Amino acid sequence: MTRRERVIAALNHQETDIVPYFLEFTELEREKVCNFVQDENIEAKWGLHLHYIQYWGWPTEIGERPGFFKDEFGVVWDRSGVDKDIGVVPNPVVSDLDDFEYSFPAVNEKRLHEEYRKLIATKEDKFTFAGIGFMMYERLWSLCGMAPALTGMIASPDGVHDLMEQACEHYDKVLDIALEYDIDGVYFGDDWGQQKGMIMGPAHWRTFIKPHMKKLFEKVKSKGKFVIHHSCGDISEILSDMIEIGCDCYQTVQPEIYDLKWLKETYGKDLSFWGAISTQQLLANASPEKVKDETKRILKLMGKGGGYIAAPTHAVPYDVPPENILAMVDVFINQ
Repeated sequence: MTRRERVIAALNHQETDIVPYFLEFTELEREKVCNFVQDENIEAKWGLHLHYIQYWGWPTEIGERPGFFKDEFGVVWDRSGVDKDIGVVPNPVVSDLDDFEYSFPAVNEKRLHEEYRKLIATKEDKFTFAGIGFMMYERLWSLCGMAPALTGMIASPDGVHDLMEQACEHYDKVLDIALEYDIDGVYFGDDWGQQKGMIMGPAHWRTFIKPHMKKLFEKVKSKGKFVIHHSCGDISEILSDMIEIGCDCYQTVQPEIYDLKWLKETYGKDLSFWGAISTQQLLANASPEKVKDETKRILKLMGKGGGYIAAPTHAVPYDVPPENILAMVDVFINQ
């Protein structure tokens, strides 16, 4: 089987010769691992199964403010911290959800076409998809701040609905472009969960977010493509909703939050899973031997009957020893 065929079979809940696998790094962790193995192109030797790009606004560094980036939505991100991750938003663009004139920018069609052409030209035999990150809730809080976004769902529902509708229209246009290309699916990224329960609760999610995700998912499904959704945290309260509106694969599955056996038995006939190998605990703290044993256990449990892409729960952060990455990859390759 090609890597693409293996992933498609798994997403169709068919057992495959080996469980498809993937991993990616944060910037500093990748640098650390490459230095450890003395190879700047180590991922190419691991046979990773997935290939994608993720659109979330193309942040560009502000020349006079090192470590600060501005995205096409007008949001300034402070990435001056040690981990160089996504960053924080020091000042909101929308300061009052009851009285604002903000409008989403026009989609940069030329740049999107360039990126998707490059994606297709480099796909090899991998499962290839377009990613859209920082969508509904995350785009809302990036514009107005996290606390105002949540309180606004109660105090300023019209303003929240306005921004959500604008976001959906924007990403709908992005989808129109992505679906012109020979991709296998679309990956949507929007964090709704925390360590225990949902950030906004299931009722507000169903009011403000679900209708828009349903529309976007349906567009992808109408083209015969797979729908993958990423959310950190515990979204168990809406997994049935996600199946209802057309989600094929849920990423990321955190074993600190979900009992993997329960998750597989309860939702595994209708939903595939990507993740389940903990960056929060296992990879960060265990010995390489423990990493190998636990990775084997998870592949056996989650891969039964298909429906699983083996991977760390998130892009691997800087606190993970390279030895543990190599231990996990060794299990992936030598299944």
